[in-house]
Amino acid sequence: QVQLVESGGGLVQAGGSLRLSCAASGRIFSINVMGWYRQAPGKQRELVATITSGGTTDYADSVKGRFAISRDNAKNTVYLQMNSLKPEDTAVYYCNANDVLTVTFRRENYWGQGTQVTVSS
Repeated sequence: QVQLVESGGGLVQAGGSLRLSCAASGRIFSINVMGWYRQAPGKQRELVATITSGGTTDYADSVKGRFAISRDNAKNTVYLQMNSLKPEDTAVYYCNANDVLTVTFRRENYWGQGTQVTVSS
């Protein structure tokens, strides 16, 4: 069983910063891609940023230059540093671990429970 536990969400004023963390635990051999997605009320879940085990990153155009994703492979943890936050960044942010190789030799996809980020104007 693999679990993803997120932390770091909260309420911040526009222009402020937050840092999200997500730690994966369980019987894990490796995780290929870790990332963050978000879902605002009434909208579909969308990609925010992803990072491979080798450090290759990808960002949504809306967050490029403001957000930075990083990970600690030894700790199976991914971070999202969010700067210059805008009210439109308000959403529930979900951690994702994709192509997770477990001790059962299966490759699966996992999601965290989500953490609320609210940016006030």
